[in-house]
Order: sequence, then C-alpha cells, then structure tokens
Amino acid sequence: MFDDVFWWIVASGLAMSAIALVGSLTFLLSESVQRRIILPLVALAAGSMLGGALFHMIPASIETIGNEVSLYLAVAAGFVVFFCLEQFLHWHHCHRTKHLLKRPLGHMILVADGLHNLIGGLAVAGAFLADVRIGITTFVAAAAHEVPQELGDFGALVHAGWSRGKALLFNLLSALTFLVGGLIAYAAASRFDVAFLLPFAAGNFLYIAAADLVPEINKHEDYKVAILHFASFAAGLTLLFVVRLVAH
Repeated sequence: MFDDVFWWIVASGLAMSAIALVGSLTFLLSESVQRRIILPLVALAAGSMLGGALFHMIPASIETIGNEVSLYLAVAAGFVVFFCLEQFLHWHHCHRTKHLLKRPLGHMILVADGLHNLIGGLAVAGAFLADVRIGITTFVAAAAHEVPQELGDFGALVHAGWSRGKALLFNLLSALTFLVGGLIAYAAASRFDVAFLLPFAAGNFLYIAAADLVPEINKHEDYKVAILHFASFAAGLTLLFVVRLVAH
C-alpha cells in the first residue's frame, strides 16, 4: 500500500518529533553544564546544515532539475520564507540564556516552532522523495540543529512560567507538525511535481545556519571558546563533506 519512501518519511518525522524530548535532559544536567555544551552544539549544527545544503541538497537538485534559474529561485524562496517567519513572528533561534527575555514567550514560541517544524517536514520529505540517501543526510543535518533549538525552546517555556512537564509535552506536540509536513509532501507528490522542495529545503538550511546559528557563535573575546566553536563548526561541515564523498 505504501512504498519505502513513505515509511522513511514517517520514521524521520517521528524521530524528529522525539528530539523534542531532549528538554528532559535539563532534569539531569546542571545549568552550568548546559551553558557549556549548547553553543558548541549550535556550532556543530551550523556546519552540518551548511554542509547538507552545499554538498548534498543543491547538487542533488541540479541532478534532478538541471542547472536552471528555477532551481535557484526555489533556494531563494526557502531562504526568504524563513526570513519572513522570523520577521512577522518576531522569533529566532537564540540559544543564550541571557537573551531569553527577547524571545516571544509561551504560546508564541509553540506557534513559531510548529510552523518551523511544518516547513522542515515538507523540506525533508522533499529530500526523501528525490533520493532516500539525500533524505537521510538532510534529516541528520536538520536533527543536529533541532537538539540545541529544542533545549533553547524548552528553557524559554520554563522561563515563561510553564512547569517542566507541561513545557516538555507541548514542545513535543509542536514538534509533531514535522511529521504532518512530511505527510503533506508525500501526498502532494502524487499530484504535483515536488522536486522544488529539495532546493527550497537548501534555502531553509542556508538561512538558519547563516542568519541564526553563526551569529551566536562567532563573537567571543575568549579565544579558547572561539577555537572550540570553530572546531565544532568545521567538524559539522567536514562530516557532511565526507558523507558526500562516501555516498558517491
């Protein structure tokens, strides 16, 4: 009844939604430990997302669509959609505790995160529809980004006065929109040409990495911290490049 791609999309959607439970780590880790690990994770995610877009998604899009202007319009659209999402919902991926007051609190976080995950689900499903290998790579890069983001969102909800249990539950529910987006993309594939979703996803990744993540890790007076962040960023980029070499 359903092909392998469908089950890959479902599995990735459930796995991505489960990442929302990473907030439960805050029950185990001290605040000081969280502060030490979260920005290196952000740096790793930034490198992974850039590597996913540059080494996998855009080359695969060229193979599928051809080196056409429409491909780059789709990349630009993916970039612009996330820019608009931030502008109109006044939301961004901020992982620094001292900036939590600048984030929209409570329900606005969940609305923004739900939209973000819905678009992410469409994008990752588009990658699976193009090629399962590209889909897996895209999922891994997106998942690397979700871990620090979900920690940040969980912290912001608790900061807004929510109990930890309630914050964890609603964070999980908002993450399930990723699966919804994936199923929408799969259903649309039988009626429309969804090849544009892959370069669209590349634009998403480029925006999130360049506009949201890199600015949080590239301004530190402590050169040791700066070196750690650069090494984490380079590790993410290198990992996706190596995967590209191995996969091809």
